[in-house]
Amino acid sequence: MASGEQELEIKLWVRDLEAVRARAASQSTLVQPRTYEINLRFDLPDLSLSRTKQVLRLRQDQKVTLTYKGPGSTAGGVQARREIELTVDHFETARHFLEALGYQVQLIYEKYRTTYQYHQVIVTMDEMPYGGFVELEGPDGESIREACDWLGLDWEARILDSYTGLFERIIQDRHLEIRDLVFDNFTQMTEPLAQIGLMPADH
Repeated sequence: MASGEQELEIKLWVRDLEAVRARAASQSTLVQPRTYEINLRFDLPDLSLSRTKQVLRLRQDQKVTLTYKGPGSTAGGVQARREIELTVDHFETARHFLEALGYQVQLIYEKYRTTYQYHQVIVTMDEMPYGGFVELEGPDGESIREACDWLGLDWEARILDSYTGLFERIIQDRHLEIRDLVFDNFTQMTEPLAQIGLMPADH
């Protein structure tokens, strides 16, 4: 993602992520093998970033990236938002830098991610603590929908909310007292996404 570029994407919850992964692997290019990610989401003490739908995130996977995302909007059936991303050398140094400026870690979240390239669309398989997802990011809504159809997934089941937004809905639905979206917090839960009204795209 180039600095300041508009991000166009959708998410789809799937129950059988391995079946979708096998289809993607057969007809697309592997960009990143299955990789563990840890993400820190930062905010100011007054939560002004969250209140204005902005995101400041520090991520470590195969590299370390610092990302800003602006408020989202809907265009052509997909989510559109400004994204600025840069690579940094050291995860902990970047964290200390942000904390020195007054930012605090608001949320920690984990996932395993596998990434493919299908024509102009980035196809991402995400194993989140509360379920499996396919994320499709492309230059326009038409190419994203084409990739969705190619994978045999239901376009009408697309999700424009963020992973953290879904997490907040689960917390509210279950009256949970947990802060972080990590695997250890979800070991005893069964299909929390269905309970907040989501439909799997591979139904």
